[in-house]
Amino acid sequence: MTASSTPSAAPAPSAPSAGPASLWRHRDFRRYLAGQAAGVTGSSVTSTALPVLAVVQLEATAGQVAALAVLAQLPPALLALHAGALADRYPKRRQMIVSDLVAAGALATVPAAAVLGTLTLTRLMVVAVVMGAAAVLHDAAAISLLPGLVDRSLIQRGNSRVGALFAVAATGGSSAGAALTALVGPARALLGDVASYLVSAWFTARIQAGETAPEPDRKQRLRTEIAEGLRYVLADPRLTVLTWVNATTSLALALLNTLWALHLLRNLGMSPTAFGVILGIGALGAAGGALAAPALARRHGPGPMMLGALALAPCTQIPLLLASPGGGWQIAIACALVLQLACAAAAGTTQRSIRQIVTAPRMQARMQAVSTCLTSGARPFGALLAGVLGTWVGVRPALVAGSVLLFVPFLVLARSPLRRLRQMPLASAGRDEEDRRRAGASR
Repeated sequence: MTASSTPSAAPAPSAPSAGPASLWRHRDFRRYLAGQAAGVTGSSVTSTALPVLAVVQLEATAGQVAALAVLAQLPPALLALHAGALADRYPKRRQMIVSDLVAAGALATVPAAAVLGTLTLTRLMVVAVVMGAAAVLHDAAAISLLPGLVDRSLIQRGNSRVGALFAVAATGGSSAGAALTALVGPARALLGDVASYLVSAWFTARIQAGETAPEPDRKQRLRTEIAEGLRYVLADPRLTVLTWVNATTSLALALLNTLWALHLLRNLGMSPTAFGVILGIGALGAAGGALAAPALARRHGPGPMMLGALALAPCTQIPLLLASPGGGWQIAIACALVLQLACAAAAGTTQRSIRQIVTAPRMQARMQAVSTCLTSGARPFGALLAGVLGTWVGVRPALVAGSVLLFVPFLVLARSPLRRLRQMPLASAGRDEEDRRRAGASR
């Protein structure tokens, strides 16, 4: 994500894409979107039900909640680079499908154990590790698949649509999670996520766009390809800066999110239903931010827009820090969450689009894997820090520390030339070459 802030010359005409100019008439894009949206819907059910299951039903302490969060984030931190190299080496759709099926099987053991009366925090932690590993393998392939489905001129719009629909799916999933938790209990509510993984695998299997993989005798050792991905990101200042922005944001949010449910459910006495409703309402902000991102980037420039969004993020934590029990504060927290997620979605879809545009096709998964490795590696530290601070100084002071940490990504971007980026960058030479190849194939 070049760091030059000088407006670029008018882009060269895009090569013809492999699909229709309208994303909504692009059949493979629709199938991709439907499958990923199904997964997000189910994950939102889990994000609502799992904290209730751990805190309310299994009576988890702040330290145990933090341990569960740390274990869930360890697989992405440890496996991201390998997952990216595998996704650049083998068919991405196959990696997505297998990961979905593994996650579905692991999660299904939780309601089964609840029915048998054998559910424990230890089991939840084991399932969290398995699902974390499946998620990083799936995401490495899914994120890097999108630039191969659509023309480069549609990448930002594609990410915008993906972000918006995912936010709507998250809203529906949170609402469904709250309803299912109230009706059948948090353990059985997780069956909704199990079903979503199966739906995701089905839609992914229906994508017809071909994928190219290197011939077996030309493949390098996996660690050589991983090292190549690291060098690729470090050699491009845009990719380096935006990767560090992602990592520092992840650290701060890991601390906040680890204790967020505990603070709302226990300290503020919020009901599980209200908790799910607030998550659902907040996700609407993410939809608005994702849809507005292309227009905001055109009007203000990608750099200033991302900088403004990062500057607002710490301010959105103020209602959470000042809140006391009561409906008025619940409304204030919901409004702040809407703004926070709108800023996150606008900045997130823009920085992802920049990274995908400037990255050569053969490096897409490994480029994303480097970012995932650092962001995922930061999360266990954030969750562990949350557990330590929450136990020693209290939950509210720990939330204050997380809010202060949210200023760090703003400072990282503010100190880089990307803050003045006025236009989306041109594609890399590697992407231009790939577009010409696809155009020639279409003729």
